[in-house]
Amino acid sequence: LLCLILKAMAALNFPTFKGGPSWTQESTLVAVKPDGVQRRLIGTVIQRFERRGFKLVGMKMLQVSEPLYILAEHYQDLQRKPFYPALISYMSSGPVVAMVWEEYNVVRTSRAMIGHSDSTEAAPGTIWGDFSIHISRNIIHASDSVEGAQREIQLWFQSSELVNWADGGHYSSSYPA
Repeated sequence: LLCLILKAMAALNFPTFKGGPSWTQESTLVAVKPDGVQRRLIGTVIQRFERRGFKLVGMKMLQVSEPLYILAEHYQDLQRKPFYPALISYMSSGPVVAMVWEEYNVVRTSRAMIGHSDSTEAAPGTIWGDFSIHISRNIIHASDSVEGAQREIQLWFQSSELVNWADGGHYSSSYPA
């Protein structure tokens, strides 16, 4: 039982005592994939990120069938994998909802919220643990590094599509005291 509790705490990104999280303001790309859109999970995903205190600064729904360069660039590191053609076909099979979220340590925290990409390994309470059907149908993408997030955001969004807005003094619990 203790092992399960510790795994759940790690998956939910509870603070550690070794250095702790950084307090650097970051942005990350989160995309609800075609199966997540078809299953009507967009609102559920948004709600989880808002409840975490993240700030939504960009969002759009698009069909990524033409131009396919977005997908080719996004998945450039997977181009030599045998599943690449099926991945591109799947990602262009229906609408995708792309979002940009901001917060301190948002990249690492988002990945913890999403969980392990293999649904058999994903912890309950994570997005993949709660909604993923199969590793190839896991409803959501999130950037895996700050550098990757910067590259992906520039690929999916023009700077004019991102909104810098003040939250009126409503701060999330993840801001430093």
